Amino acid sequence: MRLCVLFVLAVGLCSSQPTIKVDVHLVNVAFSVRDERGALVMNLNKDDVEVFEDGIPQDISFFSRSADVPLTIGLIVDVSGSQDHFDKQHRRDLRVFLKSVLGPRDRAFLVTFGNRVRLLSDLTGVSDEIVDRLDGRGREDRRPRHDEVPELGPPGEIRELGTAFYDAIYYSITEKLAKAEGARRAVILFSDGEDNSSAHHMLDAIEEAQRENVLCFSLRYTQTEHGRLTARNKYGTSVIERLAQETGALDFDARQGDLRKHFEEIGDVLRSSYELAYRSTQGAGDGTFRKITIRAKRPGLTVRTKTGYFAR
Repeated sequence: MRLCVLFVLAVGLCSSQPTIKVDVHLVNVAFSVRDERGALVMNLNKDDVEVFEDGIPQDISFFSRSADVPLTIGLIVDVSGSQDHFDKQHRRDLRVFLKSVLGPRDRAFLVTFGNRVRLLSDLTGVSDEIVDRLDGRGREDRRPRHDEVPELGPPGEIRELGTAFYDAIYYSITEKLAKAEGARRAVILFSDGEDNSSAHHMLDAIEEAQRENVLCFSLRYTQTEHGRLTARNKYGTSVIERLAQETGALDFDARQGDLRKHFEEIGDVLRSSYELAYRSTQGAGDGTFRKITIRAKRPGLTVRTKTGYFAR
């Protein structure tokens, strides 16, 4: 999220000559805009928006519209015990998503998690390859060999319980998406949002997503008891909602609405967004959280973006 560029100007050819160093810190923000009807707006310019950090106006250094950018997507599928009932639905919905959203220039990787976070398919543009890996090797009880399906995160990390939801997001970002250059980055979560064994917590996952400009979309699969959500279900739902809100993404209930419509919305947001960058008036990182607000000057427009970033 934070771009640090070091310019070095050598004066003269002799090594004893002085150099001029300028350290430029830019805060990068992706955002989408909708009108009163909910339609995406794609004709705004730099002068049509204003950005604030902790309520202080910021000068926009860079602004662009991205109607068709390559995507790098982390597909994160929950294979813990709470998702046994949704196993076939995960695979079916994953196929639908890949056919609906993934284009010729896009790349995706597949991560599953239960007690371990596993990289089933590394970055590829071949949809069938991703689904085939989930069909054959995604289940925890099939116990794939370690050298066959590598883990993300520190090797041999001990977890007593079975759902490492936050670790799956955290390591998908830090070990995979953070290294993806020149593309719009996102994770798509297929889960109920519940966690009981991660080394990291929700705020760690949110901070990394905000730092790397990664949108956290979710398709929520929650098994109810007698048609009602349990307290644990409700907590997982609130987690998924917060991940989407804090990163500027969307979340959907897999039991409601048209699945293809949900995926089309995700694709539209990913491909029809804006990006801007500014140099913070508050200076370099001091470790605090800084709130970002972007406003459209035209009436009736709503901006969706991440809520801020930690100034590391």
